[in-house]
Formats: sequence, structure tokens, C-alpha cells
Amino acid sequence: MALPAAHFHDLKGRGVLITGGGSGIGAALVEGFARQGARVAFLDIAETESRALVEALAPSVEHAPVFLAADLRDAESLGAIVDKAAEAIGGISVLINNAARDDRQPPEAVTVESWDESQAVNLRHVFFMCQAVVPHMKRAGGGSIINFSSIAFMLNMGEIPAYATAKAGIIGLTKSLAGKLGPDDIRVNAVLPGMVVTERQKKLWIDDAAIAGMIQKQCLKHMLVAEDLVGPCLYLASDCSARMTAQAMIIDGGVF
Repeated sequence: MALPAAHFHDLKGRGVLITGGGSGIGAALVEGFARQGARVAFLDIAETESRALVEALAPSVEHAPVFLAADLRDAESLGAIVDKAAEAIGGISVLINNAARDDRQPPEAVTVESWDESQAVNLRHVFFMCQAVVPHMKRAGGGSIINFSSIAFMLNMGEIPAYATAKAGIIGLTKSLAGKLGPDDIRVNAVLPGMVVTERQKKLWIDDAAIAGMIQKQCLKHMLVAEDLVGPCLYLASDCSARMTAQAMIIDGGVF
């Protein structure tokens, strides 16, 4: 599927920071915003894939994306990394907290260590990225924060208790931050993707039968791919959604 054809003129030159931008949905977002003329920086732990993405996009976009290697589990390092990203792209007006890892683990196998790891990978950094980016958005006169949750926590999936908890928590965090940051014209919304078929998902969890089963549940009979999340995020980042905050946007083809 191609990226959205719509052009959001207000995103041209705008500073956008994306977590987990090296592959999957994150890579589609990096490309989508870069093709709008935005100044994009992205964080990822996977250096090879991330540098390859920058190399592939640089010749065809106005501003080549800036990659910063980061382990989002190291919450204390995030403030300095956000400052570095802001310096590289001339400020930050949009933050997309996309990074996550949907490991499967039945409840009886969960340990304190695996629980804490899941929260660190899927929830904790979302707050600390928001905390670090707020001063930059205040200096910019406002901004848009887009937090990736998931419909997974609504599907009663028994093998993802820690992940489901984290993704549900993102909804509460989004609502709380929207209430606090609204007076500064900083909007905070959440996106809940359905079963998006990426290379990682196909390698680890999803087969043709699972894809067919989910499409059967969807109103729209199309397999969801990473590019399907680009348009909604462009809208939430742009002035088109200037009065929209504290909301959860479900992009799942109509399962919910």
C-alpha cells in the first residue's frame, strides 16, 4: 500500500520525533512525515535497519531523517536524547511514541523481571519521552503527542498479560497528560492499531490463517499494513486536528 496522497502543508518544516522508527510502523511513519517536508528525528535500538532507512530516504526528501541510537528502557537517558534530537531538527512540535514489543508469555510464566521488562519496553518510556519533550513544545508554542496503544488489550488475549496492561495504561496516561498540557496548547491523543501485518509479526506470531481470521472480523476486508497508520498520525500531528485531544483513535478495519 502506498503512503497517503494528501499533503498537510502545515507539517512542512515541523520538528517530528518518532520512537521505534527503524522498522515496521515506525519506519512507515518516518517516511510519511519526511515526505510531507517535516524535519524528522527517530530513535531506535536497531542501528543497522535505522541507518539503512536514512540512506534510502535521504535522496528523495527535503530533509533527511536524523537517526539517534537509543535504548528506551534507560529512562534516565531520554532527556538528553530528546534535547539532542531537538537540536538536530530545530525543535520538536510532534512526538510519536510508537516503540513497543508485543512478546507473548502466559500468566503462569510471568516473572517479576519479565513483567518489569515489558513495562519498560511498552509503557514507562512513553511517559518519560512526554516529560522530556514538553519543554520543547512549550517553547514552540504548542504541539501534538501521539501515543500508540493497541486493540490487543480489548481482545481477551491470554498470552499477553503484561503487554495488554501496558497498552491499556497508555490510554490512562494519554488522558491524564491531555488534561495537564492542554493549557499549553499541547494535544495528547492515542492511536489503537488493529492487527498490523509487519515482517516481525509474520516471522514471530502471524500466519495466513490468523490474517484471514482477523479480516473476517473486520468490517473492511483488507489486511492492515504499516502504511495504514501514517494518514491518521499525519492528521493528529497537523492543525487539522487542532481541537482534538484526550481521544483514542482506533484503526482496526472495524473490529471495534
